[in-house]
Amino acid sequence: MPVRYELQGAIATIAIDDGKVNALSFEVIAELGAAIDRAAADRAAVVLTGRDGVLSAGFDLRVLRGGPPDALRLVIAGFELLERAFGFPGPLVVACPGHAVAMGAFLTLAGDVRIGVRGAYKLGANEVAIGLVMPHVPTELCRHRLATTHFHRAVATAEMFAPDDAVTAGFLDRVVAPDELASAAHDAARRLAELPRPVFVATKQRARAPTIAALGAALAADRADLRV
Repeated sequence: MPVRYELQGAIATIAIDDGKVNALSFEVIAELGAAIDRAAADRAAVVLTGRDGVLSAGFDLRVLRGGPPDALRLVIAGFELLERAFGFPGPLVVACPGHAVAMGAFLTLAGDVRIGVRGAYKLGANEVAIGLVMPHVPTELCRHRLATTHFHRAVATAEMFAPDDAVTAGFLDRVVAPDELASAAHDAARRLAELPRPVFVATKQRARAPTIAALGAALAADRADLRV
């Protein structure tokens, strides 16, 4: 199974590991969605992570290269997952163990706390660099989470960021040594889990309400553009 779910006390760890670059296939997206739903049912704080060196390199290229209709369906399935992760009714900590590109970077942006690792890693959106107009959903997510000074650089110029620069840009909140990532993420999740959950969730929803609404409209626009 490319997605592992482990519940320990109030913390659910959701780990993506396909043995390669954690490409987001239909299977991985479905399993991530099921894991997020399970964490909500367990009323757990989530730590979302990947395998050594990578959170995710983005959508499964084998499907994208196959063209419509599967490629378009995969993109929309991924954007639906982003919407669910962003609106998760509880704490969501992203522990990014390395590269996070395109959908990997967008998943990172969905977290309440985003912790990365030091190293020769890159985070960012490469859509424009590979000849794609940035879709509506990730554009809105980037608009909400990235620093104003870096939004255009990340979205329109496809600039990729090393971990420390990704903190400045807004993809991450902080970076730690690789061997400290798991403990730092779980410490953050435990702290958030100790907050009064109804108060945290209501405040999170209030703070994110404009972007949640914008993501809903963006998803409809992407469906219309892709005719899915």
